Amino acid sequence: MRTSSAPTSTMASSVAVHRLHARGRGNLFKCLKNVDSFLRRTVGTVAVPARNEPPRKEETEGGRLSFYAVQAQRQEQAERSVLIGCTPTINEKKIIKFLSRHGNIKKYFTYESYGTYAVVEFASQESVASLLEGAGIPNNGHESMVPYKSRLMSLKSLGAAELRSQPSSQDNHLQTTIPINKLMQMLCLEESIDQQIIRLTEVSQLTEENSHLRFLVCSLLKDIAAAYFPECSIQPFGSSVNGFGKLGCDLDMFLDLDNISGRNLKTPKSALTLEYQMKRADSERTVTQSILSVIGKCLDQFVPGCVGVQKILNARCPLVRFSHQPSGFQCDLTANNRVAIKSSELLYLYGQLDPRVRQLVFSIRFWARAHGVTSNIPGACITNFSLTVMVLFFLQQRSPAVIPTLNHLQELAGPADRSVIEGNDCTFVSDVEKIQLQNNTETLEQLLSEFFEFYATFAFSKKSINIRKGKEQNKPEATPLHIQNPFESALNVSKNVNGSQLERFVALCQESSWLLQQRDTHVPKGAGTSAHWGLATLFLPSSIAKVKNRKKRKAEPASERIKSLLESLKAVNQPKN
Repeated sequence: MRTSSAPTSTMASSVAVHRLHARGRGNLFKCLKNVDSFLRRTVGTVAVPARNEPPRKEETEGGRLSFYAVQAQRQEQAERSVLIGCTPTINEKKIIKFLSRHGNIKKYFTYESYGTYAVVEFASQESVASLLEGAGIPNNGHESMVPYKSRLMSLKSLGAAELRSQPSSQDNHLQTTIPINKLMQMLCLEESIDQQIIRLTEVSQLTEENSHLRFLVCSLLKDIAAAYFPECSIQPFGSSVNGFGKLGCDLDMFLDLDNISGRNLKTPKSALTLEYQMKRADSERTVTQSILSVIGKCLDQFVPGCVGVQKILNARCPLVRFSHQPSGFQCDLTANNRVAIKSSELLYLYGQLDPRVRQLVFSIRFWARAHGVTSNIPGACITNFSLTVMVLFFLQQRSPAVIPTLNHLQELAGPADRSVIEGNDCTFVSDVEKIQLQNNTETLEQLLSEFFEFYATFAFSKKSINIRKGKEQNKPEATPLHIQNPFESALNVSKNVNGSQLERFVALCQESSWLLQQRDTHVPKGAGTSAHWGLATLFLPSSIAKVKNRKKRKAEPASERIKSLLESLKAVNQPKN
């Protein structure tokens, strides 16, 4: 991904145009005319606040923005931005000059996803409205077009020779993490395991441009949802905003309808009052399913670039799943999932307390993905959220603790932090400066090694993981792995994990713990060699056979068995003199 604040480079691309053949267009045009009218009215308005609560202190004394201040800042930035598919070999300076006629461009960057796209951020929302006013509807001859207008546009050359130039010599960067082989080579050039962990975090974490694009996609989807619910917002949650997201992660979003004005109005002193007439439903779940069903149909039939739309409405948390081709994101859209945004805020807060938190989580997550402990496909694997909670719980167990318990964060909360969602107490302090940490000075290498040792010997058969209290508890149910939801205490966030997957996770922890105890693992091999060392050795294919579906047999202790197996493999691979 290439970024710039001035026209200094060249964009090149082909853009895929998704078209729909419309039938019975009379009613369709009337509907989309309403959408277009609303879009013209709302582009240039301030982003909807995150929630109805007393205003928060947006910046702490240390200069760190609060979670909600960051979200509001990015939402406002997204409202001033447009997404443009670029025609191949058009001179970039000419493009910026052309777009600048509508107002000052604050920043822009390009990236590749089914062609080349540019995210252009204007200095004011009025400039976006001016740009939309000057955009035309494609003329495709005999093909029927769905006349839906949005801030996703295409820039095409009309054949003027002065606009054309040679493609840029600097390729746009992909929005995914670098290949594991290249990453391991990069890690082996570092001088310590601590530096390897820091380097892994730097190259894997979401970039500023990628975060900008995620909020822009949410803003584009909000425009069509707001045609039905004018004061709604669509907000990202999960890895996109909690500080633990890696390049290429899915985009989880929720349609927020709680901030629509008119709720909980004070009783008027007069004898008369006005209320909106609204349809009634059997339950809030039924309302959510109906809303998502309509939004999903709109995405499928009207919104360009949204493909593979699936309406999964009977899940515990109903959602619409689709691919957004212009951005390359796999998207999940839910509605009024406010507990999820509180979980995102909590993880963000923990990541802000100590840089080792994020760095350790990135390393453990990468290790887990390398060995198939986690997966993008729903099933019996441990999820990234569950694995992150396990890392947080481990850090609470250190002596002294690296991070505080959720109960302690709740004790530090003030009146503005008060939050109860669907009967669940989601209160905790939001100001990082109010949290006093204990003096834990362990290195990243020590914490990584101790993490594997901790879970290699954890009593999963009897104990539950609980970051609210920060201590082991007896399991309330007979599941292989029990991790209590931080806010919905009756829920086990790891209920999907089966015994085989947990057993394999424990075996891999034992293997990794043993590897980090070996002297050769800690010796940098130096430049010009292909030998792996340190963190990179943990990402190599494991010698542990898959536990799933194999017959259990009486054997020596797992740690001794793994140790002997690794020593035998090492002896076999040792070069002969």
